[in-house]
Amino acid sequence: MTLIANTDKTPISSAVQAFHPGDECWAQVMAQLAAVLRDRGVHPSLAVVLVPYAQLMQQAKLAWSAHAARAGATAAFVPRFETTMNWATSLGAGEGGFAPSADDIRLDAAIDVLTAAALLERAGLGAQQGTLAGRLVESAWSLARVASAQAPEQRLAWGARLAAQLGVGMESPALALELAVARIALVWASTSAYPSDVLFTAPADLLVVLEGFQSEPLAEALKACLGERAVSLRLDAPALPGALSLHAAQDAEDEAHRAAACVMAQLAQGRTPVALIAQDRVLTRRIRAMLAERGVVLRDETGWKLSTTRAAATLMSLLRALPWDASADAVLDWLKNAPAFEAENVTRLEIELRKIGVRFWRALPAESPGIQPVAALVQPLREGLQKPRPLPNWLRDLRAALQAAGQWHPMAADAAGAAVCEALRLDEGSELVLPAVRMSLPDFTAWINQTLEAVSFSPVHPAQAQVVILPLSQLLGRPMQVVVLPGCDEVRLAVSPEPPGMWTPAQRELLGLPSREELSAAQRSAWQYALHMPHIDVLWRTSEAGERLMPSGFVQEILLRHAKAGDETGTEYSAPDPRVKRELAVLPTLHPIPTGEALPVTRLSASAYEDLRRCPYRFFALRQLKLQESDELESELGKRDFGNWLHTLLNHFHEALKKAPTLVASRTTLPPEGADSPWGGPAANHASATDIPARLAMINIAAGQAAIELGLTDSEFLPFAAIWPRVRDGYLEWLTAHEATGAQFVEGEVWKDMPLGDISLIGKIDRIDQMPDGSRIVMDYKTEASGTTRERIKDGQEDTQLAFYAALLADDTLAAAYINLGEKEPTRTYEQTDIVHLRDELIGGILSDMSRIARAAPLPALGEGKACEYCSARGLCRKDFWA
Repeated sequence: MTLIANTDKTPISSAVQAFHPGDECWAQVMAQLAAVLRDRGVHPSLAVVLVPYAQLMQQAKLAWSAHAARAGATAAFVPRFETTMNWATSLGAGEGGFAPSADDIRLDAAIDVLTAAALLERAGLGAQQGTLAGRLVESAWSLARVASAQAPEQRLAWGARLAAQLGVGMESPALALELAVARIALVWASTSAYPSDVLFTAPADLLVVLEGFQSEPLAEALKACLGERAVSLRLDAPALPGALSLHAAQDAEDEAHRAAACVMAQLAQGRTPVALIAQDRVLTRRIRAMLAERGVVLRDETGWKLSTTRAAATLMSLLRALPWDASADAVLDWLKNAPAFEAENVTRLEIELRKIGVRFWRALPAESPGIQPVAALVQPLREGLQKPRPLPNWLRDLRAALQAAGQWHPMAADAAGAAVCEALRLDEGSELVLPAVRMSLPDFTAWINQTLEAVSFSPVHPAQAQVVILPLSQLLGRPMQVVVLPGCDEVRLAVSPEPPGMWTPAQRELLGLPSREELSAAQRSAWQYALHMPHIDVLWRTSEAGERLMPSGFVQEILLRHAKAGDETGTEYSAPDPRVKRELAVLPTLHPIPTGEALPVTRLSASAYEDLRRCPYRFFALRQLKLQESDELESELGKRDFGNWLHTLLNHFHEALKKAPTLVASRTTLPPEGADSPWGGPAANHASATDIPARLAMINIAAGQAAIELGLTDSEFLPFAAIWPRVRDGYLEWLTAHEATGAQFVEGEVWKDMPLGDISLIGKIDRIDQMPDGSRIVMDYKTEASGTTRERIKDGQEDTQLAFYAALLADDTLAAAYINLGEKEPTRTYEQTDIVHLRDELIGGILSDMSRIARAAPLPALGEGKACEYCSARGLCRKDFWA
């Protein structure tokens, strides 16, 4: 029995909040409740009133107190205002608590995922449990809502009756797995006991169900069980609609800014609390961040996935660093967030790894002094967490690893971290409640990930909040002065929402799950209720990802209704931009014009000089200041990787070919005088025959050696393997023609260093061949489109690479050419004519440019087109923001 007494001589009505239009609705419901109690002769303390959700329990008590005050009472007995879950918990506590069996649905992801895997194993679907376990849990949880509404003694028969009809329309073999999951979920739900079972025998002289936007199966079942001792009351919306404002935003960011401005404007008018409706979680979190930055006190009743918290990210970074094939990036990511490892040592380790290009941690050269200090601590910890073991042992060892890494105490002290520990049973002794299922590291990681994905985290609620973040369905009965409703577009506020889960419409009807029509009716009821709040701001975006986006059908109804009334644009409700304009001082971004005389250049490569020619500022930033982007150690392979692989394998191939003179083409048959160029033209047809099968074998061996040398796995090599035969055959055909001219491979992938005044020219030449007359030809491999290579040689003075490579050799009889290894076109050579003259011009330009830099010549940002498109210095020169 609960009694509220006026013990402090304060009128009982002082507990009632300031007047709100919804208070009148509560007053009507409380008057109806009092009349029902009076007519039936039931004492208030013996009545149970079920509210739709927990936040209404306190509001209902306040409304009852206000009703008693209006009736002139100085003290009042209060009915039990409960939710079904809260009522079941309080009754179960008095009977020693609910004790589920091993296979019962717990609505606890950590346990239910394990139970689902066990059920799939028993059903002969163990091989698919990694894929199906999550779907089975989702399906079983959706059924638990209707299964718990069946009386315990009737639940098994209910499940058996439905199981016989569940597969109707799903006879196709393609739907076999979906049907198996559905049947297991139904059996699981119908054979489980639930904490709410105690409600079917609960003592209550009168049960009053306060209806929400959507009926609750359990409440309806209790009404049927109690018969005439149960009644329903409806909490209606205020009679008059509120002041509506419509805001059409350009995109998601504009919508977030406008929504935050709407909240701030309403708070400035003294209207609190403000309800911020969470239609789009990403959008809501953006708005939340903006409001928190302005010091607004918020209460978030929706929360967010535990997997998105920093504590969960910390835990997952450790797990990603454990597998035997973990990438170096994954281990580095964990080390940077582990306080036990000195930051200086981790930085030194990262520099070393990026210098030598180690992609996988297992390939670590442990003898390196920059790597050894950290590797000696990391390896024992990683190796100790790679073998399979029972789940409780996994949790115990994971806790020890977090402690060893210095991550345990910061995580446990954080609210989200404590939630992670609770969800996963990481606290000492908590792991003992979990079954001793033997798991591999991938299985354990998947279990943790599924658990964190299924659990929501809500921060601690402040005592008084200016803004309450809540779903639209929980606006009922809340004393909100303002409702700000972003996300009212056709996607996020659909008039006919898509039912959740894998169930077909026929199955939903059979099982008693909410149909699309019922969900649509509930959505419309919630929308109409929101429109009767005192002040409503409705926002939607008109575009997303470059596509036009329409407002929600509910918003379109409003616009259409006013268009018919003569207001074609809906200007009656269209609100001005709520953001307050601020005057900002003009601070133009000027063109950078640095000088580089204090940073003398001593070594110059072809790519560095190309940077200077394309954009002097790029040369200053990347070559003189030596600012470089840190490439990911683990990234998807691309065109550049394919080029590196080809360079390596061709060098291996030609070095091997030099050692097998019998496989070198005969040079007795040369093109006749006046024939077409040997660089891939018709003269190639005159080349002598070679031992093609032996060369194929050699070049394939070289390809495998190159893949190993570059650390490419079989899966990563697949894209290369698909195009390699065409490139290989085209290259061998070109090589036959090339060798028929008398050309002979001399060396490849060779570093050259040539002094030039105060600097040294450096570079690695792909290939140098010797011609029959003793002259040499410098060649560079290209895997680009043939048109791009053709453009390179069109204007020799604009091409840096071949002329620069020629400058690395003291030879005035040189030739130079690009070898284009086409993926779709035959391999051919593009010769750069008059290379010696171009080389001399380039050398003169280098000497002049270096002299001007030494004399403090400005190095402006002059890049255009492709030179800027992928330039890593673009953020430094600020070209996008120049005045």
